[in-house]
Amino acid sequence: MRVMVYEYVVKTHDSGPYGVTMGKDGAMWFTEHRGNRIGRINDVGQINSFSLPTEKAGVMSIISSRTGDLWFTEYHANKIGRMSADGYFTEYELPVANSAPFGISEDGEGAIWFTETNGGRIGKITASGEMIEFELPGRDSFPSHIVLGPDGALWFTENMGNAIGRISAEGEITEFPIPTPNSGPVGIASGPDGALWFVQIMGNRIGRMTTSGEFKEFMIPTPNARPHAIVTGKDGDLWFTEWKGNKIGQITVQGTITEYPIPTTHAEPHGIAIGESGDIWFAEECNQIGRLVISP
Repeated sequence: MRVMVYEYVVKTHDSGPYGVTMGKDGAMWFTEHRGNRIGRINDVGQINSFSLPTEKAGVMSIISSRTGDLWFTEYHANKIGRMSADGYFTEYELPVANSAPFGISEDGEGAIWFTETNGGRIGKITASGEMIEFELPGRDSFPSHIVLGPDGALWFTENMGNAIGRISAEGEITEFPIPTPNSGPVGIASGPDGALWFVQIMGNRIGRMTTSGEFKEFMIPTPNARPHAIVTGKDGDLWFTEWKGNKIGQITVQGTITEYPIPTTHAEPHGIAIGESGDIWFAEECNQIGRLVISP
């Protein structure tokens, strides 16, 4: 097996790439947190970008919906953004000021769900454009990333609440405390084994939780790796970024972890996504987009 890591420099100086997702067009789309743009990179590394309508929006997480639109959170602007593949923008302002939207996902009916880190809420935009908000039990729980689970509900991390949350389509909320205290969960993914997998940025672990609330935790070999985001690969394993460890991690469903160093020091990898061919793409805050390729 041969592993290669490629890095592509974003044209905009100090753009701060953060979130990344695969679009319906097969290209990878990413947010430029400081550059205030949505970027697109193809298989040969060509990059172009689209400026957001709102200045200093603080664009963070991004997904590609079933319709092919890009949806993203505007952390500083207090909005949810939507962009068509040809660069047409629509923005939805949140009802409560300074909600700091962060994570975003789509459910099985095409509704867009997102987390509000300030105030402890989960938001939903229906297919008709109606916005609904659900209060969490703890206002200071700092809900972070959110993902559609294998049971059709939305699952999310509570970074300060040290729990994994579940919200049904009707807004019913259940919380599951993480065994490790103050673990700081951030990224979360629906695993190939029907469980939820998440990273613990403070606990330096990868966690696994069944939909019934049974936990397992796996220590990352690199101390203080600061894992940030996680995604299910096409190979049946899960992949995650190590913000401080400066590595891309791979974990099997049995819990075996392998780490791959990023060539650029202090790259600060955050978002991670799987490309059409199964390559692992990740956003480096140092102004690059990374790509890990595994070949026989």
